[in-house]
Amino acid sequence: MAVTPIKAKTYLKDQVEVEAVARQHKITIDEPENLGGTDKGMNPVEALLSALGACQAIVARTYAEKFDVELKNFWVELEGDIDLDGFFGKSDVRPGFQTIRTTFHIESDSSAEKLEIYKEHIEAHCPVGDTVANVVDLVSAKVVVEK
Repeated sequence: MAVTPIKAKTYLKDQVEVEAVARQHKITIDEPENLGGTDKGMNPVEALLSALGACQAIVARTYAEKFDVELKNFWVELEGDIDLDGFFGKSDVRPGFQTIRTTFHIESDSSAEKLEIYKEHIEAHCPVGDTVANVVDLVSAKVVVEK
């Protein structure tokens, strides 16, 4: 299969509220009030954690049959550590996550050994996890002046 471009657009609305659009789908991303927002949606780093968990859940569903895992229920808890001093320019720390921890909750009659192998496959084949874990060629933004 060839490289497939995935596209999205984001539009700044009031204050720091952003409308994100991909295909025909829209979500609102905002900041909590203590960070200058109106709390109309999750913030970008919460959305990133959610995207990671959603991707892992989709990989789990996609490969359950291949690994002979009867998946009765699956959910992911995610928690990341971020130093907001990096975002606010108060120190030289990175503005992004320093650590992300995940916990897979798998309701299944499969053995612990089988589920461990399954977990490793989920982590190895999740596109969002791979993107977060590895350096990506992030091309500098092109500025188009709209008048």
